[in-house]
Amino acid sequence: MPGEPTFVVVGAGLAGAKTAEALRADGFEGRVVVVGDEVDRPYVRPPLSKGYLQGSADRGSIDVHPADWYAEHDVELQLGSAVTSVDPSTHRVIRHDGVALTYDKLLFATGSTPRRLPVPGADLDGVLTLRRVGDSDRIRTGFARASRMVVIGAGWIGLEVTAVARATGVDVTVLEAAELPLLSVLGREVALVFADLHRAHGVDLRFGVGVTEITGNSSGRVTGVLLANGSRVDADLVVVGVGASPNTELAVGAGLATDNGITVDAHLRTSDPDIFAAGDVANAFHPLLGRHIRVEHWANALNQPAVAARSMLGLDAVYDRLPYFYTDQYELGMEYSGYVEPGGYDEVVFRGDLQGLEFVAFWLRNQRVVAGMNVNIWDVNDTVQALISSGRPVDPSLLTDVSRPLANLLSTG
Repeated sequence: MPGEPTFVVVGAGLAGAKTAEALRADGFEGRVVVVGDEVDRPYVRPPLSKGYLQGSADRGSIDVHPADWYAEHDVELQLGSAVTSVDPSTHRVIRHDGVALTYDKLLFATGSTPRRLPVPGADLDGVLTLRRVGDSDRIRTGFARASRMVVIGAGWIGLEVTAVARATGVDVTVLEAAELPLLSVLGREVALVFADLHRAHGVDLRFGVGVTEITGNSSGRVTGVLLANGSRVDADLVVVGVGASPNTELAVGAGLATDNGITVDAHLRTSDPDIFAAGDVANAFHPLLGRHIRVEHWANALNQPAVAARSMLGLDAVYDRLPYFYTDQYELGMEYSGYVEPGGYDEVVFRGDLQGLEFVAFWLRNQRVVAGMNVNIWDVNDTVQALISSGRPVDPSLLTDVSRPLANLLSTG
């Protein structure tokens, strides 16, 4: 193509902005265009259910870059510009307003969209999901006028919103189809910790329940939730947190391979050699795990772009970081590293004070650590990750022995 090469990033969230940053850091001097359908500059999302939702973090604190960073680094930020199609055969991206962009390399950083409940009343005023900064603003406003809130879904978003709501004095009922919160992610042993935590803070937890309808008044405002067992829970605010779906529509339309996200290799390259993907939407092959995984957490959106940028530049780069996420709920702060599918472990062992919420949990398979979670114990996550990456067998009794430094286990033969 004549002229300077053009790299286009579709998606102006954390992954998109960090890819532009990485391209410039790696010396790319061509045109960089970041296109996003949101009108806000790229921002990070974890605070939307934590500090920003609480009001302890201001709006500017969540921006990925200061406002002038994009001009200073010659990055074209095209906000409020939804992309409607991508044509790999012509290397063209078409925006909603008909404007076409020709690319040499393209990155999808299109993220995911919260699932909505397929029940009557799901669109009533006061029924909210959380993904964008405006959603967080609306939920925080809802706290101020709500006395009774229902959270549907006991995943990370649902529990974090619940914790903030309780701190503001709102009564909260959590409805979850499974028998415990976070069951598919953490397993029964650790899920019980979060159930006990929320009950201790006055949350009405109801498990094994189904929602059949969300009710409203004549003004279209939510008034409650009807359950499959015939009971009703009153509410003047409902937050739905039942997972998210990767935004793959553009990739499907472009003929790319997709499977629970956009399928990419360890270099974050799609089935088209000139198109890449990073963040929530990328179902990436992980060399250590030996399989494709899609991780909807901040760490992937933060760290994958450095690999994607190098791959776009034709450099050798592989994304092999272990999945990582964190949460803050009431007095509990934690970090989790590793990857365990439901039922994909033999046992969980604990090191420290489980009741006092100062412990490290280890998920073991064949006496190898496959995941670890440190709760209110800091500066150990690197060691936990090293234990996982080593793949070596570990005596569970050594993991639970608080008199033995974890770091010493790395040198155990």
